[in-house]
Amino acid sequence: MPATHLALLRGINVGTAKRVPMAELKGALEDLGATDVRTLLNSGNVVFSAKGRGPTAERIQQAVQARTGVSARVTVLKAAEWRAIVEGNPLVDRCENPSRMLVAVLADAADLPKAKALVDKHRPGPDSKEAVAVGPRVLYLWCPDGLLDSPLAEALLGPALKEAATSRNWGTALKLLAMLDA
Repeated sequence: MPATHLALLRGINVGTAKRVPMAELKGALEDLGATDVRTLLNSGNVVFSAKGRGPTAERIQQAVQARTGVSARVTVLKAAEWRAIVEGNPLVDRCENPSRMLVAVLADAADLPKAKALVDKHRPGPDSKEAVAVGPRVLYLWCPDGLLDSPLAEALLGPALKEAATSRNWGTALKLLAMLDA
C-alpha cells in the first residue's frame, strides 16, 4: 500500500525569484512515480503517495530542476513525521496569530546540534515576547511582532542556518496536516 509523504521546497515563488508553476512541480513528482500528488498554496508544499520510501529529496530536487530550471532544497517527510511535528509544538498555546508562528524543519537531522547551539545563543530573555523551542528535527518560533521584525527569526533562520531549514507558518502547517489526513 502506498505511503503518504510531504515534500517541502525551500524558497520557491517568494517574490519574483525561483518561479515554479505548481502544475510543473506536480508533474515532476509524477514523473518520479508519485501518485495522488497535491500542492498547497503556490509555495512548494506537496503531498503525495508512493510505494516504499518514495522519491528522495535529492531525486525530487533534480527532477524539479530538470523540468523547470529552478534549483531548490527539498525536504521530504513521512506523514507520521509531520503529524509528530505539528502535535509536538510546545508553543501552540501562545499562537494568537498563525502567521506569526513558524515551524522550521531541518533538511538533515544531523544539523540539529548546530540548530540547538544557535537556539542557546539567541534564546529570548524573560522579558521578550518571542519564544523558541526545539523538536526532533524542527525549531518552533513564536514571533508576535511579525517575522520581518523578529530578531529571533533573523538569528535562527537567517545566514546562520542558510539552506539547512525550510519554514512554514502555523496556518500552513495545519493545512498540510489536514491534506495528509485526507
